[in-house]
This record gives sequence, structure tokens and C-alpha cells, in this order.
Amino acid sequence: MSQHRHPGAPGRAGAVPTLPDLPEATVARLPEYLRALHNLADAGHETVSSEGLSAAAGVNSAKLRKDLSHLGSYGTRGVGYDVALLIEQIEYVLGLTQRRAVALVGVGNLGHALAGYDGFASRGFRIAALLDADPSRVGEEINGLVVRHVDDLPTVAAEESLAIGVIATPAAAAQQVADQLVAVGVTSILNFAPCVLSVPEGVDVRKVDLAIELQILSFHEHRKASLTALPATGGTAFTALPGGFAATDTQEAIGT
Repeated sequence: MSQHRHPGAPGRAGAVPTLPDLPEATVARLPEYLRALHNLADAGHETVSSEGLSAAAGVNSAKLRKDLSHLGSYGTRGVGYDVALLIEQIEYVLGLTQRRAVALVGVGNLGHALAGYDGFASRGFRIAALLDADPSRVGEEINGLVVRHVDDLPTVAAEESLAIGVIATPAAAAQQVADQLVAVGVTSILNFAPCVLSVPEGVDVRKVDLAIELQILSFHEHRKASLTALPATGGTAFTALPGGFAATDTQEAIGT
């Protein structure tokens, strides 16, 4: 295994020396690797092969090896990866060596559920504040935190050094909330509202839209049904798409 260290990190061989410039696709997969590694560590595993880790994370082993090579981790032939060390490396790259304060805005059904989720704390995040514009919600206690009015956001930001804002409001209110978060210095936003936010350069937004995920699954269901309906002879059937276009059954759902 490669022998690297980064400034200020624990003095263990193999730690990352500087923050690498990673492809977005690699960054998106690192949390999956981290979750799998934590599960392996909890089960008592000290090392894991690339094949074992890729299976646990649900990715291709060649892709995993390439992703981890960006971190300077190449494993040891015949042994694999040191689980604890790889956890340390990935947590450093993801910025999880410090607990980041999160403000959750919108405590309706979804926000209430997010506020009560214990998994944030175990992964390096602290829900520091709950906020809402509804006066009937203000003062409510959820998971040990009292809901404050969203107009208190500047005070909360000063008190808690907020790193991330989570928006769980209706779509109509989301842009205003995003503007308020940016105004108090928040530069990372997780948006659960079904809308596109406009933010200044330097502000990162991640969008989670459950309806979109369901629509993608619907596409796969549609495609599987189309394949099942193909003639037994293996011939190609044609279907009229909305708008008068014609496509084979295997192309029907994607319009190509």
C-alpha cells in the first residue's frame, strides 16, 4: 500500500498528502465505498480485496481501483486494502474529519423526518438548527432542537458557523430560502424542493427529487414490459409514439 501522509493528519502511513482534484463521478462514489467500509469494519474485517469492496459497494472492481488510485491507495498484492486506513483516507478527502454544522429549513413532513434521522451524526454532520416560516411550527421541539423562525437565520449562522443548508420547503419558497442561506455565508446547499435553484458562482447545490427517481424507475419498468412483449420469433415490433413518431419496442421509452 502506498505510503503517504497529509499535514495535520494522524501519523499513519498511507494518509493522503494533499486534497486531490477528483472527477465528479469518483466523488459521487466515495460515500458508497465509505459506507461499505464502515460495514466491513463493524463486522471485524481488517482488510478487503478490491473485488470484495466493489461487491459490497455495488460498483465495478476496475472502476473502484481507478477511483481509489486517485487517493494514492493501490492496496497490497495478495492482501488488499487496509479497511481502517482506507476509511481514514476517504473521510479526509470528503472533509469528514470535522463535524459540519447543518441548518435544516422547512420542518413539514419531510423536514421532520430528516430532523429525526440519527445517521447524520454518525457520518460527521450535526443538525445545528431547525427553521421554518410557519409560526405554528416555531417553538416545536424535534429531536432535542427547538424550531426557530427562518428570519433568525443570520443569528443562527453567527452562533453555529453553518457549513451546509438543507432545504425541505415547498418549491415556491425554496429560492427565497436559498437566497437567505447564501446571504449568511452558506456555500453548500442540499435541496429537497422540486425546483431548480439559482445561486451565485461558488455555491454548490445538490438536488434530491424523489419524484424524478420514481420516474426513472418507471422508465425501466416500461422498458422491461416492452421487451417482454416482443414477438417470440425475435422479430422487431414497431410502436407509434406520441406525436406520430415510430419506434421499435426496445426504443419506445427513449425515443431513439
